[in-house]
Amino acid sequence: MKLKALSLTLATTALVALALPSLAEDKAGTNVSAEGTGSAGATATLSMAHELYALGVASGDALTVLTAAKLAAQSEGTPQEPAALDPAEFEGTTLEAFRARKAAPAAPAAPAPMMNEGEPRPAGKATLLTSAGGEEDDGAAKAPVTAAEMFAKAKELAGDDEGLLGLIADAEAEGSRGRIGGAVTWGSALPKGQIDVWEVPFYGNSYAEVAVVGDGDANLDMVVTDQNGNVICYDVSPSDQVYCDFVPAWDGYFYITVENAGRARNSYYLMTN
Repeated sequence: MKLKALSLTLATTALVALALPSLAEDKAGTNVSAEGTGSAGATATLSMAHELYALGVASGDALTVLTAAKLAAQSEGTPQEPAALDPAEFEGTTLEAFRARKAAPAAPAAPAPMMNEGEPRPAGKATLLTSAGGEEDDGAAKAPVTAAEMFAKAKELAGDDEGLLGLIADAEAEGSRGRIGGAVTWGSALPKGQIDVWEVPFYGNSYAEVAVVGDGDANLDMVVTDQNGNVICYDVSPSDQVYCDFVPAWDGYFYITVENAGRARNSYYLMTN
């Protein structure tokens, strides 16, 4: 299954000048290694699982939904809570600039050091109120579908087919055996017309993955920038399933902006490796 296409665009000009005291002085330019490589992990697998699930439900195909459930069971990440970021630090992030792709989200003047007593700092998040947001919407605060719910849907679609029901029971009993580890998930219930800005640290020369998995209620768009404001990737196609991978050239922060471009609330997961 082909993942949702991403446009991996490297900006030639830094849009934000940012000094990171904890990083080396010469770390300017775009934080992507042209020589770095890596293999897709749990983040890519979960993103694929949700795309397969949507396809299977739309076509009423129990086998496709079962395949999605098996992939999801192997790749569901470890939930974490993000630290709170001050929205005032991201004054350069506006819906108008985001939609026109004329400006990257502005990074704060001096983010905290990446390491805290030998451990990476957790991701942070700020939700920005905009002129288009703040209104009531009819989206329920539900989470994206889980592996267990996918298995249940596969049973529903299988009906009285004993052969299919047997396959589903075997796969369910197998559960998360062969699980792909290392992924982390954060949840957010994003109202229509608003945006989240996530600050996530990644190690240099290590394969990095980012996925957005929505609940299906509204379109979600995503932009990823480095700490210098350079656009690493963006996706503004009409879906709430987004995947991006890259290899940073050095340890640094990346800013993941997620916009709810739909007409209802979307409760989504942000997943990284």
